Amino acid sequence: MNKSEKFLKVISDLIENGILTSKDIRKEIHTDLKFRKQKIVNMLDLVTREEFEVLKKIVQKQDKLIKKFKKVKKVKKS
Repeated sequence: MNKSEKFLKVISDLIENGILTSKDIRKEIHTDLKFRKQKIVNMLDLVTREEFEVLKKIVQKQDKLIKKFKKVKKVKKS
């Protein structure tokens, strides 16, 4: 029996016994999906928006410097 079948069996048993309400099921599924999402994000090693924006600005500055140095080099060659 795989994990999803086990999960469904446990939930169906709890519903049959009247222990679990639909609100409880919704809350459990929401919590489970939240943890799965976090696990995937951690696995992908994603950066935050703030980190991305900082790096983007650094790259833009470096690009401007590279273009400036290329122009200076061309002028010196001529």
